[in-house]
Amino acid sequence: MKKVKITVLETTLNQALAEEYGAEGLQACPMMKQGQVFYADYAKPQGFCDEAWKAIYQYVFALAHGAGENLFYYREWIRKPGVAIVCCNDGLRPVLFKLEATQEEAAINYTPVDRSGEV
Repeated sequence: MKKVKITVLETTLNQALAEEYGAEGLQACPMMKQGQVFYADYAKPQGFCDEAWKAIYQYVFALAHGAGENLFYYREWIRKPGVAIVCCNDGLRPVLFKLEATQEEAAINYTPVDRSGEV
């Protein structure tokens, strides 16, 4: 499994929908900032929005396992292999992300659990 580079491309606000449905003073996402970069594999990167992760993790997982080199993304949706442009599911203020497969191996760092019953 490889690491996937996640770049925040843009934070947006759908002004018309925000005026009709949003809370007073709603602005673009305060958590993510344009240009931020994260690296992920099987787990949400530290400091990454929980809701955005839920919306994009399946694409990260697929790219981490090599799906970007075949028709999963390439040619039918994106012209560059190993890249996906996705967004979180906030309909009023979606954040757009660029996902890029890397050649860096992911390291799974699970903490072993002592199941012997001894303390």
